[in-house]
Amino acid sequence: MATTKFIRQTKSLSKESVKKNWVLLDAENIVLGRLASTVSKLLRGKYKVSYTPHIDCGDHVVIINAEKIKLTGNKLEDKVYYKHTGYPGGIKSITAKKILEGKFPDRVIRLAVKRMIPKGPLGRKQLSNMKVYVGNDHPHEAQNPKIINIDELM
Repeated sequence: MATTKFIRQTKSLSKESVKKNWVLLDAENIVLGRLASTVSKLLRGKYKVSYTPHIDCGDHVVIINAEKIKLTGNKLEDKVYYKHTGYPGGIKSITAKKILEGKFPDRVIRLAVKRMIPKGPLGRKQLSNMKVYVGNDHPHEAQNPKIINIDELM
C-alpha cells in the first residue's frame, strides 16, 4: 500500500490581497478596557482566518461618543496619566476625569488602545486605522461602516 504525504504550506497574505472592512463602534456606556481590547483585536485582524502577523490585515475602526465611556470603580478620580516635558523635573500628571471633561476626551480611548497594540512601525500603521470622534457625527458615512455591538462580541 503506497503512502501519500500531504505537504501543507502556510499561506501568507500580501499587502495587495488584504481586504479591509470599515467598522463603527458606539462607546456610550461601554467599559474602557473592554472597548480597547475589542478595538485592538479589530485593528490587528487577529479574528480573521487569513491573519498574517507581519502584514496590516486589520479593519478600519470608527469610534463615536468617546466622551461617554465608562470607567469602573474609582478609576475616574484615581487613574492618573503621566507625561514628561523632556526637562528636569518636567513630569506632569492628569486624572482621567479631567481628560474626559476637557477639550480632548477621545485621548482616554486612544491611549488605552495604543498600549494594547505592539510597538513599532507595524503597530503605528495599525493604530492609524482607528478614528475616534466626540459625539455622534463622523465623516466616514461614504465607507458604509458596519455597526457592531460590543456586548454581542464579548
